[in-house]
Order: sequence, then structure tokens, then C-alpha cells
Amino acid sequence: MTLSHAMLAIEISAPGEPDVLKPCSVPVPVPGNGQIIIRVAYAGVNRPDALQRAGLYNPPANASRLPGLECSGTVVACGPGVTRWDIGDKVCALLPGGGYAEYAATHESHALPIPPGLSMRDAACLPETCFTVWSNTVMRGGLKGGERFLVHGGTSGIGTTAIQIARAMGARVFATAGSDDKARICETLGAERGINYRTEDFSAILAAEGGANLILDMVGGSYIPRNIKALADDGRLVQIAFLQGAKADVNFAELMMRRLTMTGSTLRPQSDLAKARIAAEVEAHVWPMVASGAVKVVIDSEFPLTEAPAAHWRIEAPGHVGKIVLKVEN
Repeated sequence: MTLSHAMLAIEISAPGEPDVLKPCSVPVPVPGNGQIIIRVAYAGVNRPDALQRAGLYNPPANASRLPGLECSGTVVACGPGVTRWDIGDKVCALLPGGGYAEYAATHESHALPIPPGLSMRDAACLPETCFTVWSNTVMRGGLKGGERFLVHGGTSGIGTTAIQIARAMGARVFATAGSDDKARICETLGAERGINYRTEDFSAILAAEGGANLILDMVGGSYIPRNIKALADDGRLVQIAFLQGAKADVNFAELMMRRLTMTGSTLRPQSDLAKARIAAEVEAHVWPMVASGAVKVVIDSEFPLTEAPAAHWRIEAPGHVGKIVLKVEN
């Protein structure tokens, strides 16, 4: 297939508020060794995109400078060494960047087939969240059925996914959210207890249940010592972001005495091989959950690609529930 030389994309014209996202015309990417080019149908909008836009999260040196870490679409070109995909295949994919565009490049091992019965729109919402949740709760955090699991930000894209995956694994799920209504949404998704963090003490609630065996946190700051208090002996805390900041006063003697584990990760800077291993695990374990309906995509809103600023205002607003997507393909 012959691709055009230029494509519509959304660039970050300067660090700042959502209005710095501007339409632009840039060259269509050329596939490198082991890479595929996807004609993007939908692109997921994620908090790392907003951090990059604000100048707080630089992409890896070899990644596209355009925002966008996940998409769905059709394979239109294959680079040297590609063996899994053919032109015309429908995929969803984790991207190193560049999803806010008509075409995007990624390593072939970071793309997965669209789960049966899922729309292109819903499929675009899966890669970033499923890779993040599975790699941190299971591969890093070691979650097992029957354990008590607490996820903060339960109505975020990460939160709604984590609740459902953990519940499908047989864990007892607890989730924090910013209102009573959002706490109830967490419960409809499979949480045993939704906790309004504005009016309730999640540490006390979890302690009364015997403590969390695993906590997935993207808040940080003042939550870090409270998370430690909420953990059961031998519990694990996995940090994936720091919306409140990365510094806190912590009594490390408590980690020793109670045999606690604190760890964390970011997905984007990891090697192609590491992401390929995560992709294989997600396809083996999460895709059947999606196919069976045990894990459903929760969509908050959809915007055209050229309305990316509005999508970013929405993700930074307190009221959104679930994923936000950009429709790219007309």
C-alpha cells in the first residue's frame, strides 16, 4: 500500500494548558525493523499525555514527540522482520508516542488482535491501561485470588480496569473515589467496597478488614504513609504515579518490622522486549476476560482528533469516569 507523504496530527506547540495542543501536518512514519504502521481509527487519552503536554513527562529519545500512547486501527505497512501481522489486520496497540495522528508506528510485538466482539473505539482503550494494570498488579505486585486489593482512583481508566481484572482473578477489591456516587460506581464494577476519600479514612477501613495485601497507587504524597498503615503484614505497595508528589515522610522501620514491600514502575521507558513480555501476558490472561465480558471498557467520552484540547480539559476535570478517546479515522 502506498502511503501519503503527510498526515494530520496533534502536536504540543509549547508546554502548557490543553490549548497548546494544535493540529499540524507531519510526515507519515516509516516502519523500522520489526515495526508496523497503523492507520489509526481511535486513540486513547491518558494522564501521561497530559503530563507530557504540561512539560512534566518527556518521551524517550527514540519515540515520537507527538502525544498518544495507545490506539486501534488497521495495519497498512510492515517493516523488515515483521512476522505476526499482515497489511489489513485489525489491531490495538501500545505506542511509544504518536497516537494523536492519522498513522502511528509501533513494534509488532506491542500490538494485539482486537478482542472478539469489541469495537475499534473500545479496543483503543485497552492497551495502556491493561498493560499498566497487569504488569503492576500481577507481574510486579503478585496479586492472587482471595487477597485484599486496594486501588486508588477507582473511576479512572486505570481504576475501572484494575477493579475488574482483580475481581475476575477472585480478589477482594476495595477502591477509593472522590464522591459517594463514584464509590457506588466502583461497586457496580466489582469492588466489594467503594470508599469516598473525601469523607472516609481508607486506612482505617482496610485495617478493619485485616489490611490490604496489595495497593495500587497513583496519588503518592500524603497517601504514601497512609498506604503503609493500610497494608497487612507482608503487604505490597505498587506506585505507578505521583499526582500529589513523590516525597513523603516514611517510617522505614515499619517496613522491616511488618515485612512490607514498596515498589513501582513506569511503562513507557521500558525496553521493547519488556513490553513484548507484558503484551504476551495480557493477551494470554486479560484478553479472555475481555472476550468473556468479565472485563468491560468503561467509556467516559469521545472527541474528534481536532478537539484534543477539549479531551485534555475533560481528563483533568474531576467528574470523568473511565476512558476518554479521540476519533481519528473519518
